[in-house]
Amino acid sequence: MAIDPDAILQGRTPGRAPVGVIVAIAVSSLCLVVSLGYEAYVGGAPFVAGTLLALVPLGLWLPVVLALDRLEPEPPNALVLAFLWGAGVAALGAAILNTLGLVLVTGPLLGEVEGWYVTATFEAPIVEEILKGLVLFGMLWFRRHELNGPTDGVIYAAMVGLGFAAVENVTYYISAAEVGILGGTFFVRGVLSPLLHPLFTSLTGLGVTAAALSRPGTRTRRFAPLLGLLGAITLHMLWNGSSRWGASGIAFAYLVGLGVLVAIAVVLFRDRRRTVGLVQHHLVPYLPTGLVTPADLHMLSTLRMRRQAREWARAAGGPGAARAMRDYQQASTELALLHERVARGAAEPVVEERQRQSLLALMQVARQAFLQRQPHPPTAPWAAGGQTGFVPTP
Repeated sequence: MAIDPDAILQGRTPGRAPVGVIVAIAVSSLCLVVSLGYEAYVGGAPFVAGTLLALVPLGLWLPVVLALDRLEPEPPNALVLAFLWGAGVAALGAAILNTLGLVLVTGPLLGEVEGWYVTATFEAPIVEEILKGLVLFGMLWFRRHELNGPTDGVIYAAMVGLGFAAVENVTYYISAAEVGILGGTFFVRGVLSPLLHPLFTSLTGLGVTAAALSRPGTRTRRFAPLLGLLGAITLHMLWNGSSRWGASGIAFAYLVGLGVLVAIAVVLFRDRRRTVGLVQHHLVPYLPTGLVTPADLHMLSTLRMRRQAREWARAAGGPGAARAMRDYQQASTELALLHERVARGAAEPVVEERQRQSLLALMQVARQAFLQRQPHPPTAPWAAGGQTGFVPTP
């Protein structure tokens, strides 16, 4: 039985490319090239130093964000789109609109210094959070099935924020180098506050996810995304405006941001426990089918056992066997989350039934693919004497 695991796990029709995602990636990439090309043209030599410094926090925090995505991995093309949207469309659009606002409105009305402060405090947060949030709203409209919990919303939002911050930092570092304060600027933006944009946009991501998990027609479905966006704008305004109040204002804004970051971390921890509980709850009815055994259910319920199972599969049958195990694990998790969406009334039963059948088929095919590569595998470490579908009964 020939199936397309990636298409099934991404909830799209096999054999059909995600045209909308591809077009959005192309447009975002073009915007990124335009932004960096302009900065290179006007920045000269400091552009190279600014770009290298902007990559430092990105290299540190991007793996951290992706590590949050291990239990129910998001489609790589969606993650790439989120990052490039932030770095391309959002960054270029914000640079143009913020500059126009300063030059045409706040500057002439309030003067250069006050105009810059008003633009940074009030206009920029609104413009930037709306532009960053557009891709999240797009996912709510067109790829709602990918938003299975708060973790998904935060991951996509963080990817958008990291991309936006990286390009914005290049601009700041070029300006700082021209006046001899590059080191201090990097310390503030790259060391003390590298997660500001991911943090702001995560509030939009949480609102979008809350809407995706709610029933159609409810207040949550209608208002949660807007409340999340409003929270992102407010937090952004607080941070940008805090400079007027000196060190005490900045310290207050920093503490508020830290508190929001801790709260989001708690939400992510609870969501991981929720997802594990959903796997344990929704897959139990499939025990009689043999597609999952009690031992397999135990393996699917912890990241440690999942990793051990993939390592065991690789040792037993090579990379192909490890891929089969990964497909089985991801299909099992998606199946549990699918049942949860149906239980919440957040999905169309006919569409979700078709997806359910596809996921069950993928679980079956993945296990068969493993056994074809290794018909007589060694004892599975997670079985502990129990039966697993990956080791045939003698």
